[in-house]
Amino acid sequence: MKERHRTQTGEKPYSCKKCDKSFCFNAAYRVHLRSHTGERPYSCETCGKTFTRSDRLSLHMRTHTGEKPYLCNTCGNRFTDPSAFRRHTTIHTDEKLHACDKCGKSFTHVNKLLFHMRTHTGEKPYLCNLCGNSFIDKSNLKRHFRIHTGEKPYSCKVCGKEVAHSTTLKVHMRIHTGERPFVCSTCGNRFINSSNLKLHMKAHTTSES
Repeated sequence: MKERHRTQTGEKPYSCKKCDKSFCFNAAYRVHLRSHTGERPYSCETCGKTFTRSDRLSLHMRTHTGEKPYLCNTCGNRFTDPSAFRRHTTIHTDEKLHACDKCGKSFTHVNKLLFHMRTHTGEKPYLCNLCGNSFIDKSNLKRHFRIHTGEKPYSCKVCGKEVAHSTTLKVHMRIHTGERPFVCSTCGNRFINSSNLKLHMKAHTTSES
């Protein structure tokens, strides 16, 4: 009852002495403390990756199981987590309420607008403390960091090959499925990725010159 009352009143009795953040609930406060202590008590039995919260481990496990429980009734696409699903559904509603005052491009979410604005400002606030490279968003920094750690959280269910990025796994899977979505407009040859198509196109350019 007390906790429900706090939700209504906005009372936050649990304060972090490290960063002054405060919380309504003790459980949320304890999880937050792990961001300072580095404690990650929830571990993936498949790849060893660790997490601060059990729900984040459950979400991660779907990268191994392939489970995608969130179904878009409009187009049939499926998603592993609810936030990605919610972002996707805005594609169908066509609600783009946040406009860039530099180029006029509009976005469904304000965070996407803020991310886009960095293409104009050149801001790269996320810095790699190992090599000094900087990135426009946290996810790009996280992907980059795998170069240093050697972490390869995505594995092929067919041959077991492990890769660092989900996009790399997607391209790799085409070796098994035979999918070649990139088509040469000159001769009709097909390729599993855009870089192979670009290399191929140079052969046409050279022969024409």
